[in-house]
Amino acid sequence: MIILLISGLMACSSPPDKIGALDLNKWRSDRGGCNNVRSTLQKDFKAVQAQLKGKFADDIGELLGRPDIHQLGERNVKFYVYYFEKGPQCEDMKLKSEAPKVILKFNAVGLLSEITYQDRPLSEL
Repeated sequence: MIILLISGLMACSSPPDKIGALDLNKWRSDRGGCNNVRSTLQKDFKAVQAQLKGKFADDIGELLGRPDIHQLGERNVKFYVYYFEKGPQCEDMKLKSEAPKVILKFNAVGLLSEITYQDRPLSEL
């Protein structure tokens, strides 16, 4: 009974404010990178990327906030895109943008398997 209570309390807890030096509150507050806050967090993000790998998509969404772009690929592969800087995506997320971004790739079971950085506009992932 106590284990169920503790599990229930942990499930209701809010996401942490930081991972390493990465301020997750600042990260989550800069949707689309449109306030250029994430651009100041890029170095901190790269420093914790190894800690993010292997986490489930839902856990990443809780930590980093809803992705700016969420795409489904072949064989149930998922991609989350987070922009670092302001760009055309701030006017319309469907517009192609050369703003720096990080792309998180989740395998078929939903685990973060790859993190890449890109400046060119997204093509089909």
